[in-house]
Amino acid sequence: MSSSKIQHKVKATRNYRYLHKWLGLPLLIFFFLIGITSILLAWKKKVELLPPTLKTQVENRNWILPSEMTRIGEEEMKKLGRDEAVDRIDIRPDKGIAKVTFKTHFTEVQLDGFSGEVLSIETRHSDWIEKVHDGSILDYYFTDGEGSKLTYSTLTSLGLILMGISGFYLWYYPKLIRRLKK
Repeated sequence: MSSSKIQHKVKATRNYRYLHKWLGLPLLIFFFLIGITSILLAWKKKVELLPPTLKTQVENRNWILPSEMTRIGEEEMKKLGRDEAVDRIDIRPDKGIAKVTFKTHFTEVQLDGFSGEVLSIETRHSDWIEKVHDGSILDYYFTDGEGSKLTYSTLTSLGLILMGISGFYLWYYPKLIRRLKK
């Protein structure tokens, strides 16, 4: 095979090695972060990163209104000196409970859906871990948009794709060069 073709592959291999090394070093931090948070999110119920879902103690047919659930959640946060802005209410009809979560912190108030009794107030660790995982933790604390999340996700995804491509050529080109030299 021609020497220039071999030299071209050797030069390309060096370039891919350079790209792989210098792209890989900073991306390694983000890949570890994504990997660790992925494991935690996969195991969140087993390692109690979510408060356990309790069950109602009351057997009544009538649920309290969502507006009442919101009011109770806000009152509990006021007692704790936390921001009262409700993000969402997760209603679990099969368990007879509702979970009230908040916009500016990771607290959850579990309520009995029939009586309105507060069953628990705990931190939802899985929520902040999820925000670290997808990069939206910066948006959560510093902006109202999704700019950090989109930038983080795009750059780490492109980095992973480039690392995969350069890694393939770092594996394949030496084999090709040996075959061309024969």
